[in-house]
Amino acid sequence: METPRRLIYDLDLPELEQAFLAAREPVYRAKQVWQGLYQQLWNQPAQFTNLPKTLRDWLARTFIFQNLTPDQVLYSTDRETRKTLFLLPDERAIEAVLMHYDRRKTLCISTQAGCAMGCVFCATGQMGFKRHLTSGEIVEEVLYYARMLRSEGEQVTNVVFMGMGEPFHNYDATMSAIHRLNHPDGMNLGARRFTISTVGLVPVIKRFADEKSQVNLAISLHAANDVLRSSMLPINRKYPIQELMAACREYIEKTGRRLTFEWALIQDVNDSVETARELSNLLRGMIAHVNVIPLNPTHKFAGKGSTRERAAAFKAELEQAGIPCTVRMRRGIDIQAGCGQLATQAEKSTA
Repeated sequence: METPRRLIYDLDLPELEQAFLAAREPVYRAKQVWQGLYQQLWNQPAQFTNLPKTLRDWLARTFIFQNLTPDQVLYSTDRETRKTLFLLPDERAIEAVLMHYDRRKTLCISTQAGCAMGCVFCATGQMGFKRHLTSGEIVEEVLYYARMLRSEGEQVTNVVFMGMGEPFHNYDATMSAIHRLNHPDGMNLGARRFTISTVGLVPVIKRFADEKSQVNLAISLHAANDVLRSSMLPINRKYPIQELMAACREYIEKTGRRLTFEWALIQDVNDSVETARELSNLLRGMIAHVNVIPLNPTHKFAGKGSTRERAAAFKAELEQAGIPCTVRMRRGIDIQAGCGQLATQAEKSTA
């Protein structure tokens, strides 16, 4: 029986070297392939012209070089945001977004098809959990955009794991993907170029803290009391705010790193000055920064993004309490760039 081909991006360098040794090929060839994948950004065996043809043929027989098939590509009106819907081999849909911010080229990457967290205002949460992505599929999202940017004379500068899925629910694959993209003989993207966003899986936050990684951590908070947060983020019933804050303080103590708290600002729900005051009391004494972004609308959630005036007042209240706050621009609303919005439609059409 023929051994099934593996997605080549699922292998780290030692695993790739083992595959070459098992095939009785020189181990140095594995590093050539690794550099071809992550430095030259090659994605077909035929492109590896530094290898003998017999070895290129072996690569084609042994490995898969593409699991993600671009299905739809949408540009925002200002051309600053590009969203790609990918189909997986099992017809599941995921999406990734490229955002241009002056010199930064930031990718928003998915770690799961769907999501099990059920956050009420999130299109991916409304979709439900389909499956985890493999580490190689996560890597492939980044490489897809890296090739596109290189063709335009640009390069990826930042990767945020804020697309579809809860990265800490797929922890091992997420961290393996980061290690692969961070590898000094590959893309060599610095650890601080990555940001992982979590809704607050407390045991995994503690595990991440123990690793003392330089990767940035962001907490999707969105409410400062348990009643409101539990109504918006069901995970809060399992890990309530005080437990979450204790894990956050432990993370800061162990790593000495600043935490980012994300806050989707929803008109007349969590955008009042009083709510900002409640949040400032919650975060007092922490090395923290609050990222506020008016909500991206979704079909199944009636709430809408806050006005510019209410966002400014919210920010002012936090800053008066000594907590740094940034009001982020909503990006790509005209192309439904909020995570999961396009994939939800794709799932419906294939159902």
